[in-house]
Amino acid sequence: MIEGLGFELLGIERAGGAGSEVLRLYIDHADGITVDDCEAVSRQVSGVLDVENAVRGAYTLEVSSPGIDRPLFTLDQYRRFVGEAVVVRLRQPLESRRNWRGTLAGVTEDAVVMEIDGEKREIPFAGIDRGRLQPEWPEPMRPGPGNKPRNKA
Repeated sequence: MIEGLGFELLGIERAGGAGSEVLRLYIDHADGITVDDCEAVSRQVSGVLDVENAVRGAYTLEVSSPGIDRPLFTLDQYRRFVGEAVVVRLRQPLESRRNWRGTLAGVTEDAVVMEIDGEKREIPFAGIDRGRLQPEWPEPMRPGPGNKPRNKA
């Protein structure tokens, strides 16, 4: 249905519990996503969910672009972003850690390879609860005498 509107469904997140569930859909398009795009998809999906009674009880439907910290749902999505900084949360701890942050070094048939502190780590895809790109922001300038904007004369 979403593809029929010309958009790619990247993935779905569910949050909350019965009666107050949030259903979050991430969509994308080669030309980007506008608020009008999200509204059109929301109207279409909401109508189908209500008619099909696909979600029990009250729910909130959110339709969004992936944003700069785009969530990653499939191995193909991870493949598209090799070389980028990512953060993944595991379903179960691996070496006593559930959260891993590093550079996406590659993707195998069933795992994500991350470079963390100079070491490559293979993380089974089936064990990943969620993953996101981790944008790297430049360090903000700190106030001080050397960081004042210059007046152009």
